[in-house]
Amino acid sequence: MIYVDADACPVKVEAERVATRHGTKMFLVSNGGLRMSQNPLVEVVIVPEGPDVADMWIAERARPGDVVVTGDIPLAAKCVEAGAAVLKPNGERLTQANVREALAMRDLMTDLRAADPFRQGGGKGFTKTDRSRFLEALERELRAAARG
Repeated sequence: MIYVDADACPVKVEAERVATRHGTKMFLVSNGGLRMSQNPLVEVVIVPEGPDVADMWIAERARPGDVVVTGDIPLAAKCVEAGAAVLKPNGERLTQANVREALAMRDLMTDLRAADPFRQGGGKGFTKTDRSRFLEALERELRAAARG
């Protein structure tokens, strides 16, 4: 299965295309604002409002053989711990080997922004190359899951 943390995810359409090609069930999880998909393999899950409710829904279900698509590092860490493959929308794979470092970097950046209220953004924009890298990575993960 593919679980997509769908709030502000820039690769929902791409994930659906790859899921359809592989005949894989996909869940788009959000707290609202998503259109229902006509694709029978895609289920849109609307969770109640609240901090991290969508993340908790995904983390409770992610298992080995599943792929989770998220830019949320704490959610990624929980899913990696559960044995799921985790991809960021730019195609970067988060694993046991690098998720702790990603968490530490996230915390550092949070502290820096808190220390300097004028510091805004700082991240690079999402590019066509990121989208292409994501497609390749998702394809690779689904092939690996099929091999089992």
